[in-house]
Amino acid sequence: MSASSRESPRPGTGARTGASAVFGTAEVAVEFRDVVRTYPGGPRILDGLNLAIVRGETLVLIGPSGCGKTTALKLINRLAEADSGGVTVDGRDVMAWDPYDLRRHVGYVIQETGLFPHFDIARNVEVVPRLLGWDEKRRSARADEMLKLVGLDPAQVRRRMPHELSGGQRQRVGVARSLAADPPIVLMDEPFGALDPITRVKLQDDFSALARALRKTIVFVTHDITEAFRLATRIALMKNGRVHQLGRAADFKDRPADDFVRDFVASGSHAVS
Repeated sequence: MSASSRESPRPGTGARTGASAVFGTAEVAVEFRDVVRTYPGGPRILDGLNLAIVRGETLVLIGPSGCGKTTALKLINRLAEADSGGVTVDGRDVMAWDPYDLRRHVGYVIQETGLFPHFDIARNVEVVPRLLGWDEKRRSARADEMLKLVGLDPAQVRRRMPHELSGGQRQRVGVARSLAADPPIVLMDEPFGALDPITRVKLQDDFSALARALRKTIVFVTHDITEAFRLATRIALMKNGRVHQLGRAADFKDRPADDFVRDFVASGSHAVS
């Protein structure tokens, strides 16, 4: 039996989409259980979403505009909340977490990095450690460590302002900041989407190596199937608020569930949700 047939739900059913078929008894870091989310006065954006994300994997959420991938990401750190169903982080319902503790436990990187324009680079990286009460020496050492980790020279960038860096450098700082307090889970929402193609491929390669080295649980949203193939341990292709097919890159290339999957893969990329 193929990995796709073992793991993927029948398209459109919203059936449980766990990771046991591929990862055995590996521990689940994040789980969606029958999650429904409706925009006020608008459509249902998540319609019974079920998905288990295994500790240490890079799970890429992808799909056409409006499929719910960014909304699903935001439910993990409570930037949005479900109407019904549940989301758990490390076995605990997100609604039972203190939201500040949850967001310190879960790093977050967005497309425009979200750097504070009036803070220098070192202070941007130190934001969460400062909130956690780390002393100045420890914060400074950690900022330098994280900048080196993402390929930046602290001596050259730590006292510069965000506007003085290139887009690719700012994105690296955003990744460094998300890792500064050593969160076990990192969310990434189209982090490389605004970059030029050469810089984007370089950052994808560097990120892939970094993810393997750090073994964080990473949930990564993209509209680019090529990026998903390059970075993902597994890919969850979403449609109409549910996981339509779940598996490794080879499953999507060699064993697409249906014409929707086949056409999505063939098209290369879709509009951002």
